[in-house]
Amino acid sequence: MFDSGVGGLTVARSVLDQLPHEQVLYIGDTANGPYGPRDIAEVRSLALSIMDELVDRGVKLLVIACNTASAAVLHDARERYTLGRGVPVIEVIHPAARTAARVTRNGRVGLIATRGTVDSRAYDDALQAVPGVELFSQACPRFVELAERGVTTGAEVLDVAEEYLAPIKAAGVDTLILGCTHYPLLVGPISYVMGEDVPLVTSSDETAKDVYRALARKNLLRGSDAPEPRHDFRSTGDPEAFSVLARRFLGPEVAAVERIAFASSESGVRVVPSDVSPLPATLQGSA
Repeated sequence: MFDSGVGGLTVARSVLDQLPHEQVLYIGDTANGPYGPRDIAEVRSLALSIMDELVDRGVKLLVIACNTASAAVLHDARERYTLGRGVPVIEVIHPAARTAARVTRNGRVGLIATRGTVDSRAYDDALQAVPGVELFSQACPRFVELAERGVTTGAEVLDVAEEYLAPIKAAGVDTLILGCTHYPLLVGPISYVMGEDVPLVTSSDETAKDVYRALARKNLLRGSDAPEPRHDFRSTGDPEAFSVLARRFLGPEVAAVERIAFASSESGVRVVPSDVSPLPATLQGSA
């Protein structure tokens, strides 16, 4: 799985909780993240460059653990890897939208996400085919900063949550999608402000359920009798900075982080500089 940074590690956490025997290779494209402010074509190029390498190395399933990348590249990724190579591709938008549509009682669903995800209207498109469901969206840029600083309690985070969530509450939503993979770290203050009667739908948990379904359907689940799973964590930027945040977002499974780099040209050539680590030669049996 990959993300523009560390937020997708909340997806990895949910996958490991639900599928403890699977092996995960996670790439955080911190040298190029965040993806939100970038042009869609640029995000597509970055995402496909990383996924090309992962598929070439033999992963059995791909997870786009980034809302912006999911919106930019999902159609191309499924055509390129699922149809072209037989590798299932799971993303974070449709699983959460599908669950929210099922959970809502009054048809008024809220979405909080980054500005890039809100502006992409990817969740609007995902819910468009559901009759009687209306989406109310709110960009919450400071939530990412707070999550990465570890500020999940106290007056500061509550004040920011009250400000961001006021329009969503005023719209009368009865279900709220956390449309950014950083936001599960802020479930406490978000739930407190929204009230206990508004269920929160996290893309991380719902995506992990889709990972389980996809592996089960293809009989690709790693058994309990398999060797102890080995997880790999890579970043395209500073591995030390990534390690600090990765342990906060995921936990002790992050034993070490290595740096890896991708450079893509119009011809699709990818170059891994000599001062960074290559990917494992094979990742068969990894998620």
